[in-house]
Amino acid sequence: MVVAAAAARRRRVWRWAMRAVASAVLWTAVVQLTSIAGLWRPRVLADCWGGGGSGGAAAGLAALAGEDWTAARLSPLALVPRRVYRSNGYLIVTCNGGLNQMRAGICDMVTIARHLNLTLVVPELDKRSFWADPRYDFGDIFDVHHFINSLRDELRIVKALPLKLQIKTRRLYSMPPISWSNDTYYLKRVLPIARKHKVIHFNKTDARLANNGLPVHLQMLRCRVNYEALRFTPQIEALGRKLISTLQKSGQFVVLHLRYEMDMLAFSGCAHGCSGKETEELTRMRYAYPWWKEKEIDSDFKRLQGLCPLTPEEITLVLKALGFTKDTLIYIASGEIYGGERRLAALRAAYPKLVRKEKLLSPGELRPFQNHSTQMAALDYMVSIASDVFIPSYDGNMARVVEGHRRYTGFRKTILLDRVKLVELLDLFQGGKLSWDEFSAAVKVAHQNHMGQPTDRRAIPGRPKEEDYFYANPQECLGSKGGLRDVL
Repeated sequence: MVVAAAAARRRRVWRWAMRAVASAVLWTAVVQLTSIAGLWRPRVLADCWGGGGSGGAAAGLAALAGEDWTAARLSPLALVPRRVYRSNGYLIVTCNGGLNQMRAGICDMVTIARHLNLTLVVPELDKRSFWADPRYDFGDIFDVHHFINSLRDELRIVKALPLKLQIKTRRLYSMPPISWSNDTYYLKRVLPIARKHKVIHFNKTDARLANNGLPVHLQMLRCRVNYEALRFTPQIEALGRKLISTLQKSGQFVVLHLRYEMDMLAFSGCAHGCSGKETEELTRMRYAYPWWKEKEIDSDFKRLQGLCPLTPEEITLVLKALGFTKDTLIYIASGEIYGGERRLAALRAAYPKLVRKEKLLSPGELRPFQNHSTQMAALDYMVSIASDVFIPSYDGNMARVVEGHRRYTGFRKTILLDRVKLVELLDLFQGGKLSWDEFSAAVKVAHQNHMGQPTDRRAIPGRPKEEDYFYANPQECLGSKGGLRDVL
């Protein structure tokens, strides 16, 4: 009897233990699957499907500046399982260009490292070009901890080479990958080099991966890096949220990316509306920088081709023609406008509620960011993503990357100006050949289908510079029905 009772107790204990183990395993699996889904779905859009209907989407997007957004961004993510793979070597990358050119380059470098089973060293930011911020590193702009951990199920990212490799590889094998290359190029040309040298250095990152023709899983990874892994530092995010909140308290607002800084005009050779003295100053600046290869530029010809940013005076007429009223709140996202307040006079007269971050934030709040162009650009980037309408006066890197980000967060209204058509209409109107009503009607008709609506990305085989940029329209990541992207 005693022996039988003891055996029965042992069986009950064994069954209880097995049930406990099974429950623990099941719970762990649920947590891990939930965390993976959370990484792939934009945190800011998490509420868009929770409440159902379009109201949920609006609430999720409106939360960009509120407490819900803050909680979603700052709440810790459960770590996804680390991907186990045999590394073929280490990839070191030196980014080039401004914030958004580097941002796209980082996304491409992560994708390439994952494709080749390499270990990525945290990218080094540009410290040499005109747009460089030489005192700042990756961790001064982006959240390094989040970057590494949010991608751990795809590839290993380390902050520095192991010491033994630093000693062995005093002279790195350095190369610029061929621009606009596809996945096959990296497998056949770059991977053997990485295996041979163990460490490979890419000294250029801009436009090193094709817009089109890549496997969908690689295109999806580019999006995941851009919209999930690349989070600004807590300091930048906090100040950016304050800017957004301040603007939203006044109602809807428009962001005008007015690309009319001195360096932009000198680089492009665009001098329409400038005085003779200013044109000479811009020309001297262009010749002073040897890496700006184009020196003799016909400004009028470039303008007619739509290759120049609209002037502040021209953009004023375009905004009025599009129907923006005098009480529209407009945030200018840019550096210092060439010509200063004199060139902004017409725009300010037409739109008195014209603001910049320098007006909305106190000197003390901005002081840590002043003289650091990349951090200031990061603040403008955040405000641009959150705005009700985004209008770039020129299709540079920021304009295109913001356009794509706004598509990703629900095809938010982005007015893509047709500068070729606008220059023609502006010249006709200012020459007295069009009345205001005719001019306004023509501008509206020309931009009916330029509002950031769902559209196929245009591919031009053999001419990648002329086709649509992947990061301006990452259609593989936008879902199948033309609205907010599908939930995984």
